[in-house]
Amino acid sequence: MSEFIKSNIDPDGIAVLRIDRPERRNAMSFAMLGAFIETVARLGADPAVRVLIVTGGDQGAFCAGTDLSDLNSIPGKERGLRGSAEDSGRWWPLLKCPKPVIAAIDGPAVGMGAEFTSQCDVRIATPRARFAWNFVHRGLVPDTGAGTWLLPRLIGPQKSLQLLYSGAFLSAEEALAIGYVASVVEPENLLAAARAEAEQYLKGSPFALSRIKTLAYEGLERSAAEHMKAHTAALKECFGSDDHAEGVASFLEKRPPRFTGT
Repeated sequence: MSEFIKSNIDPDGIAVLRIDRPERRNAMSFAMLGAFIETVARLGADPAVRVLIVTGGDQGAFCAGTDLSDLNSIPGKERGLRGSAEDSGRWWPLLKCPKPVIAAIDGPAVGMGAEFTSQCDVRIATPRARFAWNFVHRGLVPDTGAGTWLLPRLIGPQKSLQLLYSGAFLSAEEALAIGYVASVVEPENLLAAARAEAEQYLKGSPFALSRIKTLAYEGLERSAAEHMKAHTAALKECFGSDDHAEGVASFLEKRPPRFTGT
């Protein structure tokens, strides 16, 4: 594990994962990336976790991307990939996390940092946040593949390609205008805003939420007919779940539901 990847779980089920390497603007070393992937997988598998918030430390940076000094330690022609194309959990750990994932972004999210934000379900930023997919400046395509697959689906091909071709920064204000971030709040309110968003999700069934996330993302690559097959299978699973029975019972009994995720 890396000392720069920190996490905690609140009693209410909100987990916070922090990328905390202030002296390098939270740039990711190889060891940090491995710890990040492992931590996301661990939190995603933990039944105590209902929602995951990903953020930087308290120094006004989200993630400055890959640590280029680490990258330079292995010649490109000898450098391996982090996994095979099928190993999606290593490329898109946040998207593959079965829990809702909120990005709380203060300061730069560059390169891999920008890619991480695209993998999150909801993004909340401060006015200091800015995003850059600057891979072309390093002779690379977006390193997780999120920039070329997820980003066009989030903000459209034209704006995505403009950002990818130029490597230019996207400001928080423009990110809000084009729908890339859900809201912009002052830095001192960022984590509180992310928690308030997470608390809305705590009201829902974990069993249903995980299936909604899967249906939404996998639906991006399916035909409508294929999607409906997956939808009806998920709906049948929900009908047989304890969470559905509890959801109906709590409504009829006029009380808050006590979901178990089963």
